[in-house]
Amino acid sequence: MDADGNSLSNSVYPRSSLLQKDFLMLDHQSRRHALDRVMLFLCGAAAFLAMVPLVSLILYVLLQGFKRFDLAFFTHLPTPVGVPGGGMANAIVGTLTIVSIACCVGLPIGIFSGVYLAEFGKKGKFAWTVRFVADVLSGVPSIVTGIVAYALLVKTMGHFSAIAGGVALGFMMIPVVTRTSEELIKMVPHSIREASWALGVPEWRTILSIVMRTAKNGILTGVLLSISRIAGETAPLLFTAFSNHFWPKGVNEPTASLTVQVFTYAISPFEDWQAQAWTGALVLLMIVLSVNLFSKLVFKNPREMLRG
Repeated sequence: MDADGNSLSNSVYPRSSLLQKDFLMLDHQSRRHALDRVMLFLCGAAAFLAMVPLVSLILYVLLQGFKRFDLAFFTHLPTPVGVPGGGMANAIVGTLTIVSIACCVGLPIGIFSGVYLAEFGKKGKFAWTVRFVADVLSGVPSIVTGIVAYALLVKTMGHFSAIAGGVALGFMMIPVVTRTSEELIKMVPHSIREASWALGVPEWRTILSIVMRTAKNGILTGVLLSISRIAGETAPLLFTAFSNHFWPKGVNEPTASLTVQVFTYAISPFEDWQAQAWTGALVLLMIVLSVNLFSKLVFKNPREMLRG
């Protein structure tokens, strides 16, 4: 008993047990904070290590590519073997031509497929099949797409052409544009559709004039990302468009492209061609980075993608 008549078991021991619990709680919190700091450091180190190869690659391509980065590279045709100078003007024009054909093939199919999945086939079996096929096609290696395009188009037509190359790249755009369009159209509030229907606007007009107009910024982002992806593809064009050292006279003949030209020059034993290959790689890198940077700066968050 203490001086106040309280039992020691009720005064001393409960206080000691409370102090012990406090120490245990503080120890647990300190360990958790230490673990949080360790994980934060590891994640930051991983992010830094992920950036190092990309930054190193960009800097190395810049250093090598600027050696032949001049006006002649963008205006002159390739020179014969052993003749210094020349450029890749025909390959730049050919790349723009093939990408334009790819957009004509892939964008209508991809966008309207996304509209169907978001508006009409939300839970149907056919819609599930389309989504599954789109997801599978997005992971198919590009060389497989090139071989299929060669078997279906080049062998049927009897020659290489920019049309075959554009169709091959267009089919590579379809999965990306389809899934992006679907997700952005789903983000459009349903109340907008109901307001349009209440005014007597038909469903097809509501989709084209209101829903797609609201989601146009997001759809444009998916289009830009798909273009940046196909602009750097080489394997499909080796089997379809092939190459040409002259100005393209039409879309129904072999057509040069930057990616194939860079590949051809890079594996050659001539130093001048190898230097031009680095410059071509720099131009491709600038195109891809510019498209991605433009999409990031213009559309910074999902809400801005739904502004009309």
